Amino acid sequence: MILNKSNSLQNVLILGLGGVGYYLAKRLAHDGYPVTAIEPNNSLIRYADQRMDARLIHGSAMSIECWKEANAGSADILIAVTDHDAINMLSCLIADRFGIPLKVARVRSLEFGSKDSVLDMADLNIDLIIHPEELAAQEIVRLIQRTAGNEIIDIADGQMQVIATRIHAASPLAHQNLKDISRTHHDFPFRVVALARGITTILPGGDQEILPQDQVFVMASKEDLPRLMTLIGIKQQRRHRVMILGGGLVGSRVAELLGKDVQVRIIEKDKDRAEELSFQLKHAEVLHGDGSDAEVLEQAGLSEMDTFITATGENETNIMSSLLAKHLMSTENGTSTDHERKTISLCNKEAYLVLAATSGSDIALNTKILAGTEILKFIRREELLSVAHLHGFDAEVVELVAATDSPITRKPLSKLGPSFYGNILVGGVFREGKWQTAVGDTQIHENERAIVFCKPLQLRDVQQLFLG
Repeated sequence: MILNKSNSLQNVLILGLGGVGYYLAKRLAHDGYPVTAIEPNNSLIRYADQRMDARLIHGSAMSIECWKEANAGSADILIAVTDHDAINMLSCLIADRFGIPLKVARVRSLEFGSKDSVLDMADLNIDLIIHPEELAAQEIVRLIQRTAGNEIIDIADGQMQVIATRIHAASPLAHQNLKDISRTHHDFPFRVVALARGITTILPGGDQEILPQDQVFVMASKEDLPRLMTLIGIKQQRRHRVMILGGGLVGSRVAELLGKDVQVRIIEKDKDRAEELSFQLKHAEVLHGDGSDAEVLEQAGLSEMDTFITATGENETNIMSSLLAKHLMSTENGTSTDHERKTISLCNKEAYLVLAATSGSDIALNTKILAGTEILKFIRREELLSVAHLHGFDAEVVELVAATDSPITRKPLSKLGPSFYGNILVGGVFREGKWQTAVGDTQIHENERAIVFCKPLQLRDVQQLFLG
């Protein structure tokens, strides 16, 4: 992410404070954007008012008087993320009449916005349409098709990669602190940049010890990634057998996208929906049953599966079913089996996200964060080099350029001070024509590109660190 000092922060008008709207309002307000939000639910207004510095208006997105009260004519960006597609799309037409130049709408239906749609984005005066469930489905498919079902994120134009994996008791990283790991495994550079333990995300320092069951993100160059996977014990293979709990928008779309290349079995609790899906999905097997029941999972053939996905609309069901499935897949007839079998769960309650990733799910996805990240990237598209959210972690990775005489250029990373410890971690620097892993003695020079891992609400501190 390149942050330009000369760029004035734009006025943002948000319609709807449920889910994506709240996430964006909190993020943008924390980063200093002037945010105004219109929301009809008094409870959501009171909740948001205690947690963010934004102007909140109680009213309907379809009330022109509310738009006038929000001073919509001075807004630079509209983000319409109410629970109703029609309201979001119509709001963009209203915003156009108020002269708002940039308009974003959340639309669940895939029948709007594409070039082949009856109404495309130009017809609707929308600059970006976000389909949260489609983003989640696409991300799940990407994770299944990637190496061994572990999440791999490309950063720095694909030259560096970050891989997520769970640490097992037999791992060479277990019960080791990062300093000892660096001294022992020094034949190629890599760095543990984040770990999740319990409900806590840690951006670790050199004295941090890695424990069994920690979920970790490790960064290495693309060319060194196979060696890193061998060290950690990750097998490089594709997943071909997938079980999906829940046949809603996300679950059915995952099955559709995977097509005939992957063996897919869906468990759907609602009988009518199961019957509908059995006709709709030609390459998937659809079963009617309660996937939170161990006996149902076993009868459905869970022991044959490589990846188990929970995509119901209930966070608790997704987390607990992932935990149950993980236990059943890792133990057959009282003996331990291949721990490379993976679970992926949807968790749309932000407070549960890290818990989901550390208790039962190898990877936890949040549609709100997926959608919010896409919108933030679009809003800051002229400033961004790259940005990604670390799924299941309360952390993000961004790429920046150090400005002349910025604080980051004045001293080595180990001397930056306690205020950055645990919140900001510089993982790499582009130097002498290649990316290098950053360590405590590394000092960032002006105009150098760097990869930074930070807590989501620390972006302002990262900006100050790199721009002064």
